[in-house]
Amino acid sequence: MSFPNLYYKRTTATAKACYICYKPTTVVLATIDTSDFLYTCTIHLSDHGFATRVLEPESENKIGIGAEEIAKLREEWEEKQKRKKEKEKDKDKTADEGERKEDNSKSEKSPRVPASLPTSGSLLPRPTHEKYILHRDIFALRVSEHRRRRQTSQVKDLAPRLPGAPSSSLS
Repeated sequence: MSFPNLYYKRTTATAKACYICYKPTTVVLATIDTSDFLYTCTIHLSDHGFATRVLEPESENKIGIGAEEIAKLREEWEEKQKRKKEKEKDKDKTADEGERKEDNSKSEKSPRVPASLPTSGSLLPRPTHEKYILHRDIFALRVSEHRRRRQTSQVKDLAPRLPGAPSSSLS
């Protein structure tokens, strides 16, 4: 049973000994299915001899806005732009400055209603854990440790089924 060399940084409530320096820490590197995990200090995570952080590719839709929401916001914006152009045309047509001043004072007194964005949960950025890849030697240690544990458990299961050594003497 092998597991990928991709670990996610998580935080726990209880502190346990660091895998490297044995100091208490709450930071855990765990695989996606938590088949392997190890406690480590944040200082060790910055050491390239221990682990390397995997950077996510920049996506253009990082905050999770759907295509429908983008289209809706675009339509609202275009409508506002059309209204602004119509107001400018109306202002240009009126030659009397008095009427212009009245229009300006009315527009200033009218309460502005800010464009409300949809408050759905999809707008919130999805929290992601930092991803790390262990150095090949550290990962080899983890794999060999898992292999040793698996072999030990297999031996314990197999040992009772093996025949015992003869106890009588040969005469």
